Amino acid sequence: MFLEKPHPRSKRPSIEHEEERAWVSFYKRVGNDLALAIEVLTQLDSDPDMKRSHLALYLCCKESLRTHKARQARNKRIGLFVRWLCSGLFTQLFVQWPNTLRRSLHRGGDIVVECLPQTETDVSKEPALAKARQLAQEPTFATAQAAFRQQRTVASAEPAAATAEAGDSAPCPAVRKAA
Repeated sequence: MFLEKPHPRSKRPSIEHEEERAWVSFYKRVGNDLALAIEVLTQLDSDPDMKRSHLALYLCCKESLRTHKARQARNKRIGLFVRWLCSGLFTQLFVQWPNTLRRSLHRGGDIVVECLPQTETDVSKEPALAKARQLAQEPTFATAQAAFRQQRTVASAEPAAATAEAGDSAPCPAVRKAA
């Protein structure tokens, strides 16, 4: 309704002081409060005289808007990176690692089977054991084995006899202590 500016009235000093304090508080708050910076900026854009008298506040509001845009761009880049990292991690954890684990277990299963103790059926499959049993049943091998066992028992009996003879001549430890 009032398109004209009101005539300046004489202001009281206390009102001017409060007005000045309000402008100073705007200077302090526009850096942190984006909504206030936008509001002050629109107000200063609408009135060229006020913009001229508070040019530093106008510039602070512009700087606050630029800082906010830069912060939003940085947060967007960080968000994209985190989403990319999480999707890659998700792919690693739930797609690639299980496939790798499955392949490793499949290959490792062969190793585990080889490490298990042999069963009777495995022993019968061994060709050297079958050949050894066949040789043990041949008469020439049986006579050679009997001769070997006889030599072994004779050889083990001779050192035992020598030890027994040496033990008879030497007093036992209990006798030595008593003497």
